[in-house]
Amino acid sequence: MEQQRPKKLLDQVRDAVRLKHYSDRTEESYVNWIRRYILFHNKRHPNEMGSAEITAFLNHLATEERVAASTQNQALSALLFLYRDVLKKELNAPIDALRARKPKHLPTVLTKEEVQKVIGLMSGTQQLMAKLLYGSGLRLSECAQLRVKDLDFAQRQVIVHDGKGMQDRVTMLPESLVKPLQEHLQRVKRLHEADLAQGHGSVELSYALQRKYPNADKEWIWQFVFPSARLAKDPKTGIVRRWYTSDTTLQKAVQKAAQMAGINKPVSCHTFRHSFATHLLQNGYDIRTVQELLGHKDVKTTMIYTHVLNRGGLGVRSPLD
Repeated sequence: MEQQRPKKLLDQVRDAVRLKHYSDRTEESYVNWIRRYILFHNKRHPNEMGSAEITAFLNHLATEERVAASTQNQALSALLFLYRDVLKKELNAPIDALRARKPKHLPTVLTKEEVQKVIGLMSGTQQLMAKLLYGSGLRLSECAQLRVKDLDFAQRQVIVHDGKGMQDRVTMLPESLVKPLQEHLQRVKRLHEADLAQGHGSVELSYALQRKYPNADKEWIWQFVFPSARLAKDPKTGIVRRWYTSDTTLQKAVQKAAQMAGINKPVSCHTFRHSFATHLLQNGYDIRTVQELLGHKDVKTTMIYTHVLNRGGLGVRSPLD
């Protein structure tokens, strides 16, 4: 009997990431950083390397490529995952790399009037998603990947599962979005029923959920609130599914609306989240409440919005006045 060849290293990485139920985006990021690490060291196998080689790679990212601190941290997380979870190998020394500098810039925040102007120039599903980003403080990926069961109309709340850092949290569902979302879901349900009639209608679930509830992938409550326009084949399983809508579609729509509105600031989907936090603080809500709604682990992350509030004429009165 022919002996089965061992899996390639990057395939082992993908298996380990999926076993941890990390997102597809994390999987691609980890694979990319591990590939770059191997190529940087002239295709040496990571088993032959250790802390010194990781340090050299991270130093290169900081000094030669001048990456942001968050990018360097992402690369480090990928390499630590490789040694800990794939190679099952203890590193022989601490990682003592030069740390990339954290950029000291304040987030772009729109006024309430600017938010309304930008959203008013959008329409349809994209406008509804933009309203959720601002009204609930969601990240773009959290909004795009919402499932039907995550909208609690009775309690007027949105449940965010596996947000950044694999954390769950609850945030508010704006009263003004209840009826539009319910009407939107009626249209999505008709689309789902049409998919089922054609022999499709399944949605991607984590391996553990799929094993525990074999038919859950076709149940209504697990479907995406904002499904993609087209069906597509799952590269992992070959099953034809309807995925969630593309992040880039909404990003482009927001940027186009901001240009049409004449906003002279760099506006992205994340700008709505920054504006959500800042406007809540302006309205007198305490920082711990805002921290919880945003899902920040550390209140220091939320504190940046207090600096935004204190910027310019918002915090200090000019002597000229």
